[in-house]
Amino acid sequence: MVPPKTATSRRTIDIDPKVLAVLEEHCPLQKQVRMRYRDTYHDEDFVFDKMDGYPGYPELIKTIENRMRRLLKIAGLNKELLELTPHSLRHTHTSLLAEAGVSLPEVMERLGHKDEDTTKNIYLHVTKEMEKEASQKFARLMENL
Repeated sequence: MVPPKTATSRRTIDIDPKVLAVLEEHCPLQKQVRMRYRDTYHDEDFVFDKMDGYPGYPELIKTIENRMRRLLKIAGLNKELLELTPHSLRHTHTSLLAEAGVSLPEVMERLGHKDEDTTKNIYLHVTKEMEKEASQKFARLMENL
């Protein structure tokens, strides 16, 4: 494992009860693997780790990318979406937070960014819903003139 990129790379974030429930469902399976490989299990408290081979170690990013690509293909998504990676979900999460009205400082805190330009220029993308909302806001403004 390489050290975290920045001091804010390791942080605590709030998650909603549905996400927490999914993670709690995963815990018993992880405990079984811990017990089965107790002598060789690499226990570093990873949420998702290998179940065999090198139990306790994190999955390789390439393995996760390949699984994601396979699932996207099975879902019948267009070719452009097949290029999505797990990191793409970070960008999506950022845009959806903005769409939901979460303030820029709150989004930056969640992502561990100190520089708002990084958040705005790299991670924040305008969604279709945001475009639609901008159009509606403009229409309301014009009606009130």
